Amino acid sequence: MKRVFLGWESLPFSNYAAALTALGASVERRDPDACGALLLPGGGDVHPRRFGGDAALAQDVDEARDEYELALFQQFYEQGKPIFGICRGAQLVNVALGGTLRCHIEGHSRTGGADRFHAVSADDALLRGLYGDRFLVNSAHHQAVDRLGAGLRVAARADDGVIEAVRHASRPIFAVQWHPERLAGGVLPRRAANGAALLKAFLANVPDARETRRRNAAGRFSGVSGQQGLALRGKL
Repeated sequence: MKRVFLGWESLPFSNYAAALTALGASVERRDPDACGALLLPGGGDVHPRRFGGDAALAQDVDEARDEYELALFQQFYEQGKPIFGICRGAQLVNVALGGTLRCHIEGHSRTGGADRFHAVSADDALLRGLYGDRFLVNSAHHQAVDRLGAGLRVAARADDGVIEAVRHASRPIFAVQWHPERLAGGVLPRRAANGAALLKAFLANVPDARETRRRNAAGRFSGVSGQQGLALRGKL
């Protein structure tokens, strides 16, 4: 079974856990070393002091969570393990790699207690293969990626130019601004991105628990470069 670490452990993140377990993965909350990949979930704002932004525009900040998840990112990054960011997680990935955020944007937050839906255009082989050049996503955020962090490139944009997905050029790091875990079951709007397909693509690049233990023991996760890096590029 494949194990995915889902931090921050102080919150349940039930939707994420349910979506991953429905695809056959095991969700771990306490032992990141036992996991073959990291999922950084949604939530409140990354504190603007992390990227030189305007703190007056911040909403629902939790600096303890920022510190914890930035440390998690660094651990998995240094080990070369897959990292998938969702909403806040995408923003945290960008900040962790030295990028900045737009502290407030209009037209992307929830409305009437429900997610918005809007179109995005893909500039990425994985997204195009799953959904085509244009597709609908849900939206529930007011921060967004601004200047890209080191190694990241844009994988999708909304019609207003907001960056909706990023991919690392050489490491197995991918992040989206929408919430695939909330699009992984039930009836979806026409042309909406089936979130289960994207989560399945993420899990396809995660080794099972036995292989994770073997690679950890051998130090095989560290230093993704050369042919290994090329093999991971374009998957997730």
